[in-house]
Amino acid sequence: MAAEEFYFYTKGMSVGYGGVPLIRDIELKVRRGEILTLIGPNGAGKTTILRSIIRQLSLIGGAVYLDGRDMSSFTGNELARRLSVVLTERVRPELMTCEDVVSTGRYPYTGRFGVLNDEDRKIVRESMELVHIQELKDRDFRQTSDGQKQRVMLARALCQQPTVLVLDEPTSFLDIRYKLEFLSVIQRMAKEKKLTVIMSLHELDLAERVSDRIACVRGDCIDRFGVPEEIFSGGYIPQLYGMTAGAYDELTGSLELEKMAGVPEVFVIAGCGLGTPVFRRLQREGVPFAAGILWENDLDYPAARALASRLIMEKPFRPFSEEKQMEAKALIDHCSRVICAPGLEQELEGSLAEDLKELILYAKERERHR
Repeated sequence: MAAEEFYFYTKGMSVGYGGVPLIRDIELKVRRGEILTLIGPNGAGKTTILRSIIRQLSLIGGAVYLDGRDMSSFTGNELARRLSVVLTERVRPELMTCEDVVSTGRYPYTGRFGVLNDEDRKIVRESMELVHIQELKDRDFRQTSDGQKQRVMLARALCQQPTVLVLDEPTSFLDIRYKLEFLSVIQRMAKEKKLTVIMSLHELDLAERVSDRIACVRGDCIDRFGVPEEIFSGGYIPQLYGMTAGAYDELTGSLELEKMAGVPEVFVIAGCGLGTPVFRRLQREGVPFAAGILWENDLDYPAARALASRLIMEKPFRPFSEEKQMEAKALIDHCSRVICAPGLEQELEGSLAEDLKELILYAKERERHR
């Protein structure tokens, strides 16, 4: 597909410092209303790419295009009307309220004296409402929390009414509520206002959910570029980050710490997602455990695969084979303790559950004779 079909794209872009390339031949492409996210290890160069896109750093090679036009040909004011930025660096304006800070986003439109008219003030108010900071309008910007500052700066960026929004780790200082609210606003603006978003994120689960395209920065190049379904598959993410401990589950986006190796001391009968808290508690306590019998499509399966020193599993929607049942019972016999996930017995229904009920009864009988 020709690059010219995209609203924002790069050709042969190389970035770095002092004329020395850090990342070469960067090819990024994103349409109007799409979200492009850069992911990769710390220090890989994500911020360097973003700073080069916004002309804070000079390109070492290649070009960046916006709406078919080389961005180097834009005047500063032209670019400010098209592109707005939220970076991680701290801004410390003196004697300015949060509303004053947001209002500076209108300066590309107000002329040299920065006087806002009624329409400008309306846009400022709407931008603050979008990110839920109306109650901060009269507060001194310096007296706000990091998370509040981040939302004020987003409102300022939206106030510019850009066609492209560039954000560097925008959720770094936000708690879980505001991470989701922040990205929901970004996603809604992208779809409703045809806003093109280019950002970097550390939270892989959020990047997978909010992005239309993902660029993976690794070494001196963009190692992969594609839709989330292509990036978050095939065991690629642990390779990208060079993971040597713990586990990452591509389906759920969850991370687990390293399993406790050794002979299982506890057997956990789990299922329906009820065993995962038990697995994590045993891992924290340093207790190696076995788990089973789990169908491979069970909600507990990803955590069990990552944390259990022994796991007995069965193909989805199949009765437990005699071999699996014998293996589970033998492990129950050798473990010093059996834990049935709280609430599991009440959840079991249907013919397939009979096998698991039989295993629970066997475990209870063994416990009585210990």
